[in-house]
Amino acid sequence: MAATSIHDHYTTHEGSLSLPDGHGLYTKSWLPTQPAKARLVFVHGFSDHCNFYGVLFPELAKHAIATYSFDQRGWGRSVHSPSQKGLTGSTQVVMDDITHFIKSLPKEDGEETPLFLMGHSMGGGQVLYYAAKGDAEVKKTIRGYLGEAPSIALREKPNIVVSTLGRLAGKVLPHRQMLQKLDATKICRDPDVCKEWDADALCHDTGTLEGLAGMLDRAAELEEGKARIDESCGEGGKTRLWIGFGTGDHILSEPVCRKWFEGLKVEDKEYKVYEGWYHKLHAEPGDDKFTFANDVARWIVDRSGAVDALGGVVGKPKL
Repeated sequence: MAATSIHDHYTTHEGSLSLPDGHGLYTKSWLPTQPAKARLVFVHGFSDHCNFYGVLFPELAKHAIATYSFDQRGWGRSVHSPSQKGLTGSTQVVMDDITHFIKSLPKEDGEETPLFLMGHSMGGGQVLYYAAKGDAEVKKTIRGYLGEAPSIALREKPNIVVSTLGRLAGKVLPHRQMLQKLDATKICRDPDVCKEWDADALCHDTGTLEGLAGMLDRAAELEEGKARIDESCGEGGKTRLWIGFGTGDHILSEPVCRKWFEGLKVEDKEYKVYEGWYHKLHAEPGDDKFTFANDVARWIVDRSGAVDALGGVVGKPKL
């Protein structure tokens, strides 16, 4: 699988990545025609895929940001049979997949170009968890972390009895699939995007007991401080963190995320509030989606200079 498409200010490349256990991931990149100022690895959310992010990656390309993404195992075009839907594997597998993808980035694009890691929703929670517990050597190469409505806590807390029983069942039947149908009208204020998401067969709403339990456990570890992001989780021995969240999010809890964020002992951190916006900030109606893309681009470009000028240690680690 390999395909290239040329657009006005960027080029897309589709491909695949074979993981050590033999599973194949669908991959795609959005590369600016001008020299890249930064590289961004993007991790999508639950019941989602990397081609459902609308204008975000093309807009980032306008700012000379090259985006690399993939459909996580269990999702999108990385599902090769119905039995693989939602089959994400354990948290360790999820973390290892991110590590392998980052290490697979083309070397000819220049390792000196700053690298950022960003995720949305479930993927945002995975990125934050990676900052806390990911591969130590890879983290030394990550200039900054970004979370779009990251999974720290659900807006409505799950019943503790049901949640506990689900976790126990997940240990016995980890690959048992469960349809977790999301209300499309609650993910975005643009009705056209909601209809498109509802009709997209790749957004299949199917999780597994293991995958769903892992998502909740990672969020709980972050919220409770068991997975801790400190001052030294990135390149140059410094953590740089940006989070954007809509106050109208019907899926995840913005107040819980904000409280968690305020407690982080990180100097370079920014929490951006989008009043009344829903869950898919990158797909909100009218100019809002472009505002979000520009906010992300500004934060990345502002941190794309020499690392010593940003208060870190001089020198770029190599993978």
